[in-house]
Amino acid sequence: MIDLLSSLQQGDYKTLARVISLIENEAEGYETLLKSLPENNSTKIIGITGPPGAGKSTLCDALIEELVTKGKRVAVLCVDPSSPYTYGSLLGDRIRMSEWYNNKNVFIRSLATRGALGGLNPKISEISDILKAAGFDYIIIETVGVGQSEVEISGLADVTILVLVPEGGDIIQTMKAGIMEIADIFVVNKSDRPDAEIFVNNIKKIVAGSAKNESHIPILKTVASEQTGIPELFFEINKFLQKPVSNEKKSFLLTERAWHLIQNKRMKDISKEQLHNKIKENNITNLYLFLENF
Repeated sequence: MIDLLSSLQQGDYKTLARVISLIENEAEGYETLLKSLPENNSTKIIGITGPPGAGKSTLCDALIEELVTKGKRVAVLCVDPSSPYTYGSLLGDRIRMSEWYNNKNVFIRSLATRGALGGLNPKISEISDILKAAGFDYIIIETVGVGQSEVEISGLADVTILVLVPEGGDIIQTMKAGIMEIADIFVVNKSDRPDAEIFVNNIKKIVAGSAKNESHIPILKTVASEQTGIPELFFEINKFLQKPVSNEKKSFLLTERAWHLIQNKRMKDISKEQLHNKIKENNITNLYLFLENF
């Protein structure tokens, strides 16, 4: 495992892909490798979230271009919906980033949610630490886009971007109790569509009345497919990242990650497939009696 760490730090992408697979499958010795990782506070994690159809993948693609043009090394984790039966990932959106797969400054990995709630992969925290050890300047995490419950990204990312579209008026009404409150930057993508300005003004009103009460949160208009507004987005990202992080925010981030790791560890010996087989084989009708003896 030490040899793997050395190869990671030298920028070997084949080793990086292998190590991520070892972590996802909890191969023997993976925890030892994680414990040996050096501390890295320079790599920044950019979280991109929002409802399906908002253009998150296109925005990621545009942001990659902006970062690579500036000479940055970028790792991208694309979390996709998974099959409820096989837990395999449905990778339809990855074609939008296909031009970057052979770029030496870009590493892209698709991950399935594997049944996890919150729009992330169960091993996302550990994989992020591996990418930090590989020395990337930025890590972009694109969540699956599940809606109001998708707030876990705020406990992992240094900056969280919420992507919306002008037609999303009804959507923000249902999301504002959750995901609307975790955004550090709002992006109204596809802003060349009608009523974009009205939509931006509505977001401003919601932000002004939110629990965070931070009316200065940036609200940017982009057309990611045309690279419009992306330099401005990158400027706001770096501006936010340069702000000093309070001890309260640091403890919140660490608590969220610790909670995530503990939750996964406690559930390690429980297989959903085995649970399904037991329920099916025993023809369970009363779930509470079944769980009492589980």
